[in-house]
Amino acid sequence: MTDVAGGTTGVTDALPESFARLLGDYECHLTKERDLTPHSVRAYLGDIAGLLEHAARLGHSDIAELDLRTLRSWLAKQQSLGQARTTLSRRATAARVFTAWLARTGRIGRDVGSTLGSPKAHRTLPPVLRVDEAEDLIRAAAELADDGSAMGLRDVAMLELLYATGIRVGELVGLDVDDVDHDRRVLRVLGKGRKERSVPYGGPAAAALDSWLVRGRPQLVAPGAAGALFLGARGRRIDPRAVRTLVHRRIADVPGAPDIGPHGLRHTAATHLLEGGADLRSVQELLGHASLATTQLYTHVSTDRLRRAFQQAHPRA
Repeated sequence: MTDVAGGTTGVTDALPESFARLLGDYECHLTKERDLTPHSVRAYLGDIAGLLEHAARLGHSDIAELDLRTLRSWLAKQQSLGQARTTLSRRATAARVFTAWLARTGRIGRDVGSTLGSPKAHRTLPPVLRVDEAEDLIRAAAELADDGSAMGLRDVAMLELLYATGIRVGELVGLDVDDVDHDRRVLRVLGKGRKERSVPYGGPAAAALDSWLVRGRPQLVAPGAAGALFLGARGRRIDPRAVRTLVHRRIADVPGAPDIGPHGLRHTAATHLLEGGADLRSVQELLGHASLATTQLYTHVSTDRLRRAFQQAHPRA
């Protein structure tokens, strides 16, 4: 079985054999039937391994003994350990998805998790760049790429695309050369849940991308790169950690800018779109949000910034 959540082999070994087998069946369901990404599978399995371990400590060895009280006591235990509300909310969701699968497959008589509540998470967003700071970020990276180095051209293209499209870092590194429609200036992006969407990008990103593909990528590409759009120093598909390191390093070149990573650039793109007049539905589609409620968080950022500007500038504020 997969090394759950970065190392729960010891946890699964300590589980009753029936629970360990059940976790293996659930992994097959997540990977083969739901076609989730490896990261999502690890997250779900890590949470459910913890739930089953808790149930075993309470003396349960048969999944049919799982009840709402056990689920609630598991969450209460997490809360007593100081877990954040966002973590508790995610684990409650994982438990509901798990018990729904158990009931659907006949492993338990009824879905005991259907009424399990979730702690309301404090939904906050990281800082975002001002428009001038975003421009300074790209400009500083472009100045470093003036020597025409492959790495410099790649870095500018990645920063331009992250800011222009608001795609996730995992979506960026997963792009292939064939996912770029140069004529229409559109990316074919594979998002969460393997959902595909088309995301447009503008002229500056197009110019940076062309420079990378024509002058930069041929210098770096190595056997094994396949069709990867962006490459690492060894010529193969770039790693998300390398992109995060790049963004933090380049942000440090912008005086006064908050220290954000690729996800901060995603938030920045969404905020600037809304401030520029884009409607929520369009931004939702561009970002690949399953729920409009997630996109609505960005309106709070825009409102807060407008309020601060009003308080600073209006004589009767």
